[in-house]
Amino acid sequence: MSLATKTVAESAAVPADDPRHTWAAVFALARFEARDLLRYIPVLVTLILYVGYTAWTLFHQKDGMDAFPALQDADRATQAGPLLLGIALFVCVNRCTLRSRKRVTDRQFDVLVMEPWRRTVAHVLSVVPFAAVTALVVLGEFTRQALRAGAVGHGSLAELAVGPLYVLLCGAFGVLLARLVPSTFAAPLGVIGLFVLSVFVSAGTADAQWSRWLSPIVAETSNNTVLPSDLVGRPAAWHALYLTGLILLLALGAVLVSGGRTLYLRAGAAGALALTLAGAVGQSGGVSAELTAAREQASVSPQRVQACVKRGGSTYCAFPEWSGRTGNWAGVVDRVRSLAGGTAAGQSLLVRQRIDARYGLDGDAAIDPLTTPYQVTVGTRWGGNRVPEFAVGVAYVLVAGDESKGSELCDGRVVTAMWLALGGVPDPMTDLANVRLDDSVTGSAYVLAPTSGLSMSAAQTDVVRELLHRPRGEVTASVKQHWTELTASGVSTARVARVLGTKVPKEAKDCADEG
Repeated sequence: MSLATKTVAESAAVPADDPRHTWAAVFALARFEARDLLRYIPVLVTLILYVGYTAWTLFHQKDGMDAFPALQDADRATQAGPLLLGIALFVCVNRCTLRSRKRVTDRQFDVLVMEPWRRTVAHVLSVVPFAAVTALVVLGEFTRQALRAGAVGHGSLAELAVGPLYVLLCGAFGVLLARLVPSTFAAPLGVIGLFVLSVFVSAGTADAQWSRWLSPIVAETSNNTVLPSDLVGRPAAWHALYLTGLILLLALGAVLVSGGRTLYLRAGAAGALALTLAGAVGQSGGVSAELTAAREQASVSPQRVQACVKRGGSTYCAFPEWSGRTGNWAGVVDRVRSLAGGTAAGQSLLVRQRIDARYGLDGDAAIDPLTTPYQVTVGTRWGGNRVPEFAVGVAYVLVAGDESKGSELCDGRVVTAMWLALGGVPDPMTDLANVRLDDSVTGSAYVLAPTSGLSMSAAQTDVVRELLHRPRGEVTASVKQHWTELTASGVSTARVARVLGTKVPKEAKDCADEG
């Protein structure tokens, strides 16, 4: 008997259904295939880019709004990172599954104990280590945000699971496609086809809830709206269930196509289909009546769900998750008020956090100004430009009396309000640029605020810029001394410039002059 014949005979003598041999071999092959995937440049490069870029952003985050993350948004931010890695795995796992066919070694495999469907299982399992790495990166990314001193809100485990599940989904789909269409050209064409299909479905169904959530990763069209965790309204748990069922369905489908015909596999495929359908139905339900009512209440009557605290003579009302941020708001209010004169220097304010949650995370509607005297609006985002914008809102309420008069504040009082907002910061010229819509410090511009902003003329900009370059104590004393005149309705910019001792602009026209 030849050596080759003896080897084949000994292999055939091993029971094919012995788990001590077959499943150990499956896991060994899965480990080999996972290591082999790292030899493919697309997988290696995208994995290094994903891990490296995420690590770099975590340890090189600047201050500003990055220092005050909302965890109900930070969990979704982890979903975009694995996109390229998933596509690379889809293509390369497909090629690995077709390796034996491409190299004409299928006939050699036929004499082995391991059945073809078990080799398919090994190819599916080869993606698991990459999903595990993705899970670790997602966990590290979210944990870093949660540990920041200014973090608020609550994350969702279901949202965090989307990244790893997406990687598994791509791998399972790559294996299934290889078993259905045994050609190396199928995977690249599949990537293009799926992209075209997703664009077509998105354009054809607009914002239909059922089709939108069929995509593995569902992004929001607006990044400016931050809602309390209980008002987010994303069916994250149902979506995670849908992705889990779809992964199992694709993987078991590939195994069945490869010849697996056991009762357990068929039952598993049926169960995976049931999970997928349950998740798809659950995630397509849309916004419930209870959530709609809660969003309406938070938008129209926030005082019913907010807690208020007193700091330094003013009252600060916030949604429960933002209660720890009232100290930041109080610091700005105290700074602005310390530069004011007259009764404004001791004026009590009511700072209320306000949102428009009626349109969900896609809403970008402006918040109407309050008409109640000495009430100021603050949003759910903080840090960066939001700080000087809030200071502008506080300043013109102290000058004009209420937020609704901000859009009418186009006379010399704009200079007074802008001095209050910026005069006490360490770098006033930077804040002046940040708070203006065109990021300039010259000419006319629109000044942003939490509600209605200010229209700032070129002449008013010149006066404010000169005030910000003068000694703070000198300007503060002058503002306090002439407070009544500086805040009188209709006072001209030229008059304000003379009172404060700055150069009078040549063309200091105000809205009162034009009327």
